[in-house]
Amino acid sequence: MAPLWGSSWSLSGYSRVQGADTNGSDLKPSLGQILTSKRIRYTASALAVVGLFFLAFRNYDQFPTLSTMRGSSPAAISTNADCPPAVVPSFDGASVDWSRYAYTQYATNKEYLCNSVMIFETLHRLQAKAERVMMYPEKMMNPTETNPESYEAKLLVKARDHYGVKLAPVSVQRRAGGDATWAESFTKLLAFNQTQYLRVLHVDSDATILQPMDELFLMPPCPVAMPRAYWLFPDNKILSSQLMLVQPSEIEFDRVMKQVESSSRDDYDMEIVNQLYGDTAMILPHRPYDLLTGEFRGDNHQNYLGTDREEFDPVTIFNEAKYLHFSDWPVPKPWISTSEGVRQDKQPKCDRKNGQEDCTARELWNGFYSDFTQRRLRVCDTTSKTRR
Repeated sequence: MAPLWGSSWSLSGYSRVQGADTNGSDLKPSLGQILTSKRIRYTASALAVVGLFFLAFRNYDQFPTLSTMRGSSPAAISTNADCPPAVVPSFDGASVDWSRYAYTQYATNKEYLCNSVMIFETLHRLQAKAERVMMYPEKMMNPTETNPESYEAKLLVKARDHYGVKLAPVSVQRRAGGDATWAESFTKLLAFNQTQYLRVLHVDSDATILQPMDELFLMPPCPVAMPRAYWLFPDNKILSSQLMLVQPSEIEFDRVMKQVESSSRDDYDMEIVNQLYGDTAMILPHRPYDLLTGEFRGDNHQNYLGTDREEFDPVTIFNEAKYLHFSDWPVPKPWISTSEGVRQDKQPKCDRKNGQEDCTARELWNGFYSDFTQRRLRVCDTTSKTRR
């Protein structure tokens, strides 16, 4: 293309000024004529198109998608963008469509199936508003079964009919080799594939839910939100997969599954989510959403409290907590039998306060285990009918 201003540039495209002196010499075009000439318009249009293409390819990941322009769900948020800070909202439950959200559980054997049903029984009893979804091995039972025969099938039917649980048969995600305890923990990651919901909250079942956590579903948009493993902080800034707030999507599920395929034999669900989201996840406050039972046995509570200026008050901490995870190594999980000697040896110590012995932490800690045992006997009993 010839330059706009130069000796080779022709003025043949311009019209002459009407009524001017035309004594054989060309009149200079006015500014208005220049701006309205065809050649200038064509050149300007070409430059504008080139500029738009440049901007589009430079900022392609910032352009709105069809989903976002439709007023889409939080799941449409780009994984490349930084998630906003965690802000736990207050809400009017009556104005929320809770069918768009769900608590999820997975179980691969009858022990953990019982634990999961216990979680759902608690959510039902506490009148949590979001739906409940159980992911279980498809070979256990048809989700529409009405005459269950096996223990597992009876538990599933109990969860469905008495606690309002939606049954979702899945293929168990199993890793050959490695620790057998965690070999099937990849099944938890199927929460990323529950795309019928805008958001799901997956919690580990070796725990007790103390209060509903419906407010988490209304957190600012982010593909994944998790608390830090506060007991490892600040030396290791690792995400705790005990509680995961997920925006299911085909894209994220594909990313997760590809990460599973390329992981080493010593990588499990916690390693996978940290590899993918360690630097991008929204960080949920571990207080009150991820309290370990072992905290009541410890002497230094600075990591949980977040300060060295607050005194650890067992009753206050228990009353504010919403999710309590059983973690007391070498004390086994509460459904596994242990000797009375081990329990007494590892139980919290009593303190001296105001000249008197204070065993509050010990009483609470023992109460966690006895309550779990009693509820397990009641909830997982399939021989008698349970009242709705």
